[in-house]
Amino acid sequence: MDSEFSNILNKSELTKENLIKLIEANEGESEMLFEKAKEVRDLNTGKKVHLRGLIEFSNICSKNCYYCGIRCGNKNVKRYEATEDEIAEAARYAHDSGLGSVALQSGERSDKDFVKKVDRIIRRIKQQSNGELGITLSAGEQSEDIYRMWFESGAHRYLLRIEVSDPGLYKKLHPGDKRHDFNRRMESLLLLRKTGYQTGSGVLAGLPFQTTSHLAADLLFLKKADVDMVGMGPYIEHPETPLYSYKNTLLTREERLHLVLKMVAALRLLMNNINIAATTAMQTLDPRGVEKALKAGANIVMPNITPAKYKENYFLYEGKSGTSQNRDEAKRKAVERILAAGYEPGYGEWGDSRKFLNREQK
Repeated sequence: MDSEFSNILNKSELTKENLIKLIEANEGESEMLFEKAKEVRDLNTGKKVHLRGLIEFSNICSKNCYYCGIRCGNKNVKRYEATEDEIAEAARYAHDSGLGSVALQSGERSDKDFVKKVDRIIRRIKQQSNGELGITLSAGEQSEDIYRMWFESGAHRYLLRIEVSDPGLYKKLHPGDKRHDFNRRMESLLLLRKTGYQTGSGVLAGLPFQTTSHLAADLLFLKKADVDMVGMGPYIEHPETPLYSYKNTLLTREERLHLVLKMVAALRLLMNNINIAATTAMQTLDPRGVEKALKAGANIVMPNITPAKYKENYFLYEGKSGTSQNRDEAKRKAVERILAAGYEPGYGEWGDSRKFLNREQK
């Protein structure tokens, strides 16, 4: 069995059947998978782990996704929107403390006030950092004109997670209205690439109704979409969501972490030079979650530098890690985890996807 599994690990092209076997790997096979993914990661992206200062600047959202704690249907959320001064100050901290980039994340909105505010923030961050600070956006589905405006103002990476790539499963996890249209989300990913962004997406692992066949298809979707970066996380339930009623059907938290680590490793074999984040949700399930993800092929860490008074209200799922940390502690912990995994923090660097850079050079 070991030799069959080893053969899969060394294939130049992975089929859906191969990926299912990697996702279903037992403990011993998983160690082989993680070791191989680490080897591939080191060879193709180097020994540096790049830092993104995460600024969760608003939890106001127009979407009502059944798995998310800040869904618009949750009336028990204390909604907030950080001021432009507060966001700019957090970005200044990132620049001054050697974080090469910020990731500006919010609930999904496309109203005019929001769009203009984001544009002003991008321009302000670029101006105050003399163009030195990289900017990743994660602000949902927008029109091509809006994506282009933000890109021309200075944002250069954009994360739009698909969460699940199967249209049938997508319908089970979202309301059946025009705000939650699978095809529109797909079109938005294409627009991001067309506009010039380094384009990112990602999925959840361990959802109700989800199979390993779904997960293998998700990985192949990411490859077909030709993404430059990925943020994947384990599904963690939230009591104010419809999916919470299925909590007793879920894998244990330990099993969900192991599942998403195998997804990270399998994706690294499938797409050897993309950026893959070690996400907060992994850390929520295990104090060493980020370190384990780095050892399984991830190469991005995002210390949360959101203004302290807002942190606990960006409550996507139960028990979210790091909400009580101040930004100095968040950064220190991130660096400690990188060093503990045997890697070097990439201070003061944008840390662009090697895949993107290679494509631009052609």
